[in-house]
Amino acid sequence: MEGQTRGGRGPPEKPLPAAATRSLSSVGAIFILLKSALGAGLLSFPWAFHKAGGVGPAFLVELVSLVFLISGLVILGYAASVSGQATYQGVVHGLCGPTIGKLCEACFIINLLMISVAFFRVIGDQLEKLCDSLLPGGLQPWYATQCFTLPTVSMLVILPLSLPRDIAVQKYTSTLGTLASCYLALVITVQYYLSPHGLVQELRPSLSPPPWTSVFSVFPTICFGFQCHEAAVSIYCSMRSQSLSHWALVSVLSLLACCLIYSLTGAYGFLTFGTGVSADILMSYPGDDVAIIVARVLFAVSIVTVYPIVLFLGRSVMQDFWTRSCRGTWRPLVLADPTGPWVRVPLTILWVAVTLAMALFLPDLSEIIGIIGGISSFFIFIFPGLCLICAVGIEPIGPRVKCCLEAWGVISVLLGTFIFGQSTVAAVLELL
Repeated sequence: MEGQTRGGRGPPEKPLPAAATRSLSSVGAIFILLKSALGAGLLSFPWAFHKAGGVGPAFLVELVSLVFLISGLVILGYAASVSGQATYQGVVHGLCGPTIGKLCEACFIINLLMISVAFFRVIGDQLEKLCDSLLPGGLQPWYATQCFTLPTVSMLVILPLSLPRDIAVQKYTSTLGTLASCYLALVITVQYYLSPHGLVQELRPSLSPPPWTSVFSVFPTICFGFQCHEAAVSIYCSMRSQSLSHWALVSVLSLLACCLIYSLTGAYGFLTFGTGVSADILMSYPGDDVAIIVARVLFAVSIVTVYPIVLFLGRSVMQDFWTRSCRGTWRPLVLADPTGPWVRVPLTILWVAVTLAMALFLPDLSEIIGIIGGISSFFIFIFPGLCLICAVGIEPIGPRVKCCLEAWGVISVLLGTFIFGQSTVAAVLELL
């Protein structure tokens, strides 16, 4: 497909937008892709292992999902090279038409907003638990509440990290965030073997096989945990080497490393607490454990480093909308470039303010994850499948290969539709 992409009879390759500068190395791309996936879902994986009925069923679901997750990333890189677009929504719009493109933009904004809200909730919960550990007993002071800590972290840390124009800048903070996530997985693994004082181990996993519906119910958590597909096109178009085989290798290495971290956290967290595991694994541990306190701090740092990546993607949609809405109308020169500071900075402040306000008033995080997991199936399964079907219709590919690729695209769309329907209905029923 790689050679056909460059020499096909489809539409000529378009120059990448100025925002998509090719300055990202392969290692940087791996870290950004890995950090995009290692988000708040890491805390929920032990709970997902419990819902799946144990380590075995959970591993099976994870491995099956991994095939489609890697496939989706490779498809998005191929679709980006065919369409010549540098954003996820641009690729979908260019290949699948304006109707599907508008649906993609709507789902894109909703999904990224909810992810940003979930990140704020995780940061707030970890800071609140940290304050409880450092300031034990009695009513917590005003500066230890989320109403103070979250706005402070937003203004002093998150906002400055979110202002850069190019996603390639995030490779430095992504390295730090990835190491923080690895520390959390290491602590949970070591805690299982050391069995520190006060750790609850009486509740053990059930040995009875779960119904198939329980196995499928963990798909939203897996989708929420592994979702990095929204950033895939932007990362691919920022890489210096954009061959499809090279992108496939980057995708495989990133998701295998992510799978290892998630599996260690999920398996050992579940084996430690059994059926008594919490939806936030750190909440199951005693608050006075020094290793857990450090893990809370580092995991909060990890989420702070991935929030700017999500904001960058959401801001790109709003910048595209700004460009379309202002087309053909007069505007000052400073507002002509949607990536310029006079447009980029206000959009960044608006995104942080809206998601921060939503985070302070929305319900439990597990309910948010159920909704996000359902919507994310569009970006992991449905839209990549549609892009593959449309792309092979443009490119001159042999009939057998074309038939196989179209069949894979149809399977991805059907599986994504099933996961979206099942997870959304379950999330709505839990909210009622």
